[in-house]
Amino acid sequence: MRRPVALRLHAALATLALAAATGVVLAIPQASAATGGATGYASQNGGTTGGAGGQTVRATTGTAIHAALCARASSSTPITIEVEGTINHANTTKVSGSSCNTAAGVIELKQISNVTLVGVGSGAVFDQLGIHIRESSNIIIQNVTVRNVKKSGSPLSNGGDAIGMESDVRNVWVDHTTLEASGGEAEGYDGLFDMKDNTQYVTLSYSILRNSGRGGLVGSSETELSNSFITYHHNLYENIDSRAPLLRGGTAHMYNNHYLRINESGINSRAGAHARVDNNYFEDSKDVLGTFYTDAAGYWQVGGNIFDNVTWSARSTENNPAGPNPQSNTTVTIPYAHTLDSAACVPDVVGRTAGAGKGLLVSNGSCSPQSPSPSPTPTATSTSPTPAPTTPTPGPTAPSGTNLSIGAGADGSSKADGTSYGNVRDGDLGTYWSPAGSTGSVSVKWGSATTVSAITIREAAGSAGSIGSWRVLNGDTGAVLASGSGAGAIAVPRTALKKITFEIVGSTGTPRVAEFETYAG
Repeated sequence: MRRPVALRLHAALATLALAAATGVVLAIPQASAATGGATGYASQNGGTTGGAGGQTVRATTGTAIHAALCARASSSTPITIEVEGTINHANTTKVSGSSCNTAAGVIELKQISNVTLVGVGSGAVFDQLGIHIRESSNIIIQNVTVRNVKKSGSPLSNGGDAIGMESDVRNVWVDHTTLEASGGEAEGYDGLFDMKDNTQYVTLSYSILRNSGRGGLVGSSETELSNSFITYHHNLYENIDSRAPLLRGGTAHMYNNHYLRINESGINSRAGAHARVDNNYFEDSKDVLGTFYTDAAGYWQVGGNIFDNVTWSARSTENNPAGPNPQSNTTVTIPYAHTLDSAACVPDVVGRTAGAGKGLLVSNGSCSPQSPSPSPTPTATSTSPTPAPTTPTPGPTAPSGTNLSIGAGADGSSKADGTSYGNVRDGDLGTYWSPAGSTGSVSVKWGSATTVSAITIREAAGSAGSIGSWRVLNGDTGAVLASGSGAGAIAVPRTALKKITFEIVGSTGTPRVAEFETYAG
């Protein structure tokens, strides 16, 4: 039911008053101020579109950014916030509202979705003030500089990370940013780009990370392994001591990055992490790839990289550098299309494209910068593995044999109130899992590699036909094993894995998955 005209007018006036008081300039709705489309893993899991299709507003203070979030009809109403000027502690206060959860002294993107934050005009600089993303999804941050965010030793400290993601974050694209510090932990600085506590489907592209002790981490400890599916491409890591990045578990893809003066260790794959390292240029650096400071091994697949004046330390119990002649010790399948520049041109093309204020130029895959297309459609090169078939025909009947899901573990992207991930592998058709919205994913997982060649998705009573389009993913690598629509029996390529994911990308009602059965065939 629509609200009476008087109430709607009152709400509109209140929004305008809040905007005027905080420096928000309202604009007409438009597609998005962000340029280009998400690449890498941020293009998966339904894609990352940020505030596309929503209202666009202009903000010149941190308080104005918070006010724009709080003035939305709901926490998921799409919005693009164009930022210009210097955002700092003095102009960033807490704003309250039903569609936001903000805090003073930090840009808080918490418990929200469908937001684009993009620098415009003379540029946007977040000075000594970080951007925190918590329990949120579908976020784009583009063309901004974040500098000198301190964790300690300053009255202006606020967490330490230039951009930090934590607690069930999904689908974030950070593009053409400059993230920098003026020292390491001893000087009060922490990471430039951190992901923790179940953060997945993130891409960092065409960005500069420099002058910091810590580039960034994925996972806060050797047992916090819920983060995965991260892409880093066409970035410059310059004068970084370590964590470029540090990977604890999960799958990451690094391609066409320029690593310059990595002082202690670079890509640190550990605790079972799988890193795909393609066509990067490593220069004047030390121990740019391997497992460091732990005996919990990680893995990597390498190809097309150039190592220019790179030194390698000796191997020990807690030090396993990949060099001096790096070789692959695993295979990592990449599910998205991408075009690789030759490693030889990476310093030049990254130097001309990466960072804020570079005109949002991108590479065309032939070492030549150009303006991005509104909806880029890159194609895979011969150096990328061919994705697994995505449209196998489901079998007419459920497979026979032992349901491997019984007694296994389960997790997912979100869950509606009163539902549980564990309900999909309890053998009870009376219990079920539903995502918090119309789309989401649920996974079955095992402690060791388990061979699966077929699954059956059973809907709960009363919800038949609510599951629309879906994908089945290899939860270890992110590879697409199958796609289709509707519940029932599904054949997948015979695969040994520790985790398999059923991802609903479209629905006609409230999806209710009663059982996610898995079979060896």
